[in-house]
Formats: sequence, C-alpha cells, structure tokens
Amino acid sequence: MKIILISVSVILLGFLAVQAYAMSTSRNIESYPYIVIQKYGDFEIRQYEASLFTSFTIPTDKYEEASGQGFSALAGYIFGGNERNEKIAMTSPVAMSLEDSMTMMFLIPKAYKKEDLPKPNTENIKFTEMPAKKVAAITFGGWADSEKIDQYQAELLQALDREGIAYTNKSYFLGYNPPFEMVGRKNEVIIELK
Repeated sequence: MKIILISVSVILLGFLAVQAYAMSTSRNIESYPYIVIQKYGDFEIRQYEASLFTSFTIPTDKYEEASGQGFSALAGYIFGGNERNEKIAMTSPVAMSLEDSMTMMFLIPKAYKKEDLPKPNTENIKFTEMPAKKVAAITFGGWADSEKIDQYQAELLQALDREGIAYTNKSYFLGYNPPFEMVGRKNEVIIELK
C-alpha cells in the first residue's frame, strides 16, 4: 500500500510540475498583438496589427485532421527543419483558417523580416503577411474539436447579427496552449469584420 501511495504521489507531483512549466513558458512567448476596441457580454471587438506568419494548407475542413498535419509541418520548420537548421521561437496563438481547405499559421517573431527567414525544407510551407484587421473574438476553454469550434463560431455569428455588426466570411480558430498543458486551456474563434 505504501508503494502505491508513493507512486501516485510521484506521478501527481510530476504532472503538476509539467503543468506549472507549461503555464510559465506560455506566458513568456511572443503573441499576436492586438488591442481591444469594445467588449460585449460574450465577445469583444479587437484590432490586430499587421503580422507575418508561416503557413501550411491542408485540404480538409476537419479540425482534427488539419491540426495534426499542420502543426507537425510548421513545428518541424521552426524547430530547425530549414536550410540553416535554425531554430525559431514558438509564438502564440496557433491560428487556423476555418475554410474547406484549412491553413494552419504560426506567428513569426517580430525580430524577423520575411527576407531574413531560412527556406523551409518542406515545400508547402509559405510565408503569409496578414494585414492589420478588425475582428470579433469569442473565447472558450478546454480541448478544441470541430464540434466546439463550430458551436462557438455559430454563437459569435448570432451575437454579431444581434448587435448589427457587419462581418466577412473569413474566420479563424486560435489555440493558445501547448498540447501537454491540461489546465487553463484557452481557445478562440475570430471573425473578420467589414
């Protein structure tokens, strides 16, 4: 019995240590810069700065399929899968377009200009310059999946209609946490406004 209690305690302490490490590292990484323009009950309006992203398009509209393939390709690039074997800092959030062919995007740290980036070893990785834009954003916790993303996208569209706010057909999922972070997960759906 004593061995079981010690084993459970060690596992629990290890789990807590990993979660504490994950939370502390995710607070210290560069993020997609924006300012909040207006808050509503269940969403807010934001203005995002123009920013540079790496992107990888996957021919599916299923989050579960696209997230694994896209993350592997882009993480491979920033962890040294490029012509200079150069590591590029991870940023937050990971963005994914919500379209028939989903595009996963990692924000490039501000220290880089497009012409300074090493060439990817994977052909389908592109560099995308996103212009400044105004969006509506809704936040939700837990683990994201297609069903939750669709639910919150629908809620955000209903809220925008209710408030009479004009929007485009461009929407994105934003995920803020590394895969191994279990506590305090944050996700968002954003929709570009007209």
